[in-house]
Amino acid sequence: MIIIGVENMHKYCFVFALGYLTVCQVTRVYIFDYGQYSADFSGPMMIITQKITSLAYEIHDGMFRKDEELTSSQRDLAVRRMPSLLEYLSYNCNFMGILAGPLCSYKDYITFIEGRSYHMTQSGENGKEEIQSERTEPSPNTAVIQKLLVCGLSLLFHLTISTTLPVEYNIDEHFQATASWPTKIIYLYISLLAARPKYYFAWTLADAINNAAGFGFRGYDKNGAARWDLISNLRIQQIEMSTSFKMFLDNWNIQTALWLKRVCYERASFSPTIQTFILSAIWHGVYPGYYLTFLTGVLMTLAARAMRNNFRHYFIEPSQLKLLYDVITWIVTQVAISYTVVPFVLLSIKPSFTFYSSWYYSLHILGILVLLLFPVKKTQGRKGTHENIQLSQSKKFDEGEHSLGRNSFSTTNNVCNQNQEIASRHSSLKQ
Repeated sequence: MIIIGVENMHKYCFVFALGYLTVCQVTRVYIFDYGQYSADFSGPMMIITQKITSLAYEIHDGMFRKDEELTSSQRDLAVRRMPSLLEYLSYNCNFMGILAGPLCSYKDYITFIEGRSYHMTQSGENGKEEIQSERTEPSPNTAVIQKLLVCGLSLLFHLTISTTLPVEYNIDEHFQATASWPTKIIYLYISLLAARPKYYFAWTLADAINNAAGFGFRGYDKNGAARWDLISNLRIQQIEMSTSFKMFLDNWNIQTALWLKRVCYERASFSPTIQTFILSAIWHGVYPGYYLTFLTGVLMTLAARAMRNNFRHYFIEPSQLKLLYDVITWIVTQVAISYTVVPFVLLSIKPSFTFYSSWYYSLHILGILVLLLFPVKKTQGRKGTHENIQLSQSKKFDEGEHSLGRNSFSTTNNVCNQNQEIASRHSSLKQ
């Protein structure tokens, strides 16, 4: 970051950090313990890779690019000065997120560290936010307790039910030979449903740890209740009730999807969806199953987008028809998600192809037919892409960025966007 300079630092940091992570993952998988999926040094490194690359892009946006070249979200996250070594190490290696994250933006973290998370803002005469007063620091206890209860239930579910419904049974020879197609479909959905609680446990616990330390405050809702979901990584109810591929991705591993959007999707000059899924696969690791899952995910995402664009508007009214549409799309979405992520769980290439061949690659073929038969709205030019990001996380991200402004309270990204932020920061700290 220091040697290369702000013009190209984002490229060098991206290649180096992701390359170093990949080398370590290759070493771990193919030299140490191939086939044994376990939490180890590569987990924290995945989070640090996200932080290093995110910060590099944010500094590049804030210190090199012009404001008119940036999207609203890039402008809010832009870092206007080079961090000190202490700030850099604190952001990357703080105890709250070193093991399981979740990822947060540099400005969110610094705002929290410097005690500016709880300032109330009002619009001044020039239309810019001005700090008026500071509310009493809200207690995270209720949010932490609720999240710990979710952790307990998820862990209990994983240790009891999940172990009795292994995903590997989908490729069992006896099961494949004797089970009917309805049975195969139902077991596929149930086995992948049972595989999710371990992720619910880890991500919710990581969120609770940050909240317990005071980090994660997003502001107040319209009823005046404190919101502690600034860096939440998932929304369980929306995941399980998803009626589209997009809705599932909007609510699953939220911070990683935001990272993919910020560093890849909205900056890609061509095929942003394909590039984003490939980057996601590389970041996750070197198991062949990851690549099969994310390449299948590209096909499923594009096919689902084509179906929604061509058919959804026919089923808005009346409400009974909309309900029928929601039920059908929920079933299709859950089966498609389960079908797509089986290789992610199986990891190796042979079991993954065994599963897909047992299903005759049916959803792959169906996805290709959808793309051939139904037109897909083409993405607008590069500028249009920046303004109309279609990646699954974009809508949630933009809503999150602006929702607190509507509540007249500052978000961590909107307190200090001006170059004078350093002076006001120190004066408020002294007070």
